[in-house]
Amino acid sequence: MKNIFVGNLSYQTTESELEAAFAAFGTVDRVSVVRDRDSGQSRGFAFVEMPSDGEAEKAIQALNGRELNGRALNVNEARPREQRGGGGFGAGAGRGGSGRQRREPRW
Repeated sequence: MKNIFVGNLSYQTTESELEAAFAAFGTVDRVSVVRDRDSGQSRGFAFVEMPSDGEAEKAIQALNGRELNGRALNVNEARPREQRGGGGFGAGAGRGGSGRQRREPRW
């Protein structure tokens, strides 16, 4: 199973259009256009899953740089998602406390 990243998508590109483009090179298990959670608008990239590594490589080579809906696609093997958090205040650290205000002034 190979997960493929497809970037620089036109906001009008649909899952069906991407599936048709990749199906020319082999079996496509899943196509997922990433959308904004609030508006539902495409964020301009997608992921395509293909079960055969060989077919996926052929699709990547053929489709990278190819134009679809007026945009040159950026197609490559998807990298694993990086872990978020891991320190600082971004992981929820420092959010504790009693909820009361300090009585002494902060200088």
